[in-house]
Amino acid sequence: MTTRRAGRLPEALHRFNAAHPWDHNAHYHPWLLRQLPRRFGTALDVGCGSGELARLLARRAREVHAVDSDVEILARARESTPGGAPVAYRVADASRQLPDGPYDVITCVAVLHHLPLAETLTRLRDRLAPGGTLVVIGCARASDPLDHALGLVAVPLNALTGWAKNRGRPAPRRPLSMTAATRDPRETYAEISRTARHLLPGARLRRRLFWRYTLVWRAPSDGRPSAR
Repeated sequence: MTTRRAGRLPEALHRFNAAHPWDHNAHYHPWLLRQLPRRFGTALDVGCGSGELARLLARRAREVHAVDSDVEILARARESTPGGAPVAYRVADASRQLPDGPYDVITCVAVLHHLPLAETLTRLRDRLAPGGTLVVIGCARASDPLDHALGLVAVPLNALTGWAKNRGRPAPRRPLSMTAATRDPRETYAEISRTARHLLPGARLRRRLFWRYTLVWRAPSDGRPSAR
């Protein structure tokens, strides 16, 4: 009986989370904004989805370019963006094409694991203006005890946060930002960290709760770095 009840627990937890959805990526938007200047010129949001972050960046930027490969969700992003906001949406496959830049700010939220890691980090690095800031909120494949410990801690916190954000009531639908296509990450945090530190000397990476990690890198103000 005990084994049967234990087997039902993950299923019940899945049903509860599905009834009380919340956006793990948007949870980190306030932290992301704290890594950026109060005002800046141009920003590129890679994998913008439904445009929540692009609209937040537009409150500080002179111009925001937001790209995504999903035509339908970009259409929803345009619908949700006020006409006067300085945001330009564009359909683009970030693995092969991105606007040239340079940009004062580049953001990449829950997208990097969809793309070739080293090539994409190089492409983002090369589009940053001198002194510009790259911020990544990413997903990594769990592989070591710390990853699994953070995952275990996140399980009850995830349910509690979903309950609180939905005010204790089941949500009628998932947030629009959660309708974008997903995939499981290939690289581990150690692999991502090793590649990032090689291509982006001085990059700051940190494991986070809710199955995320963060990366912040500021380009040298006197020009482009070379990989170590």
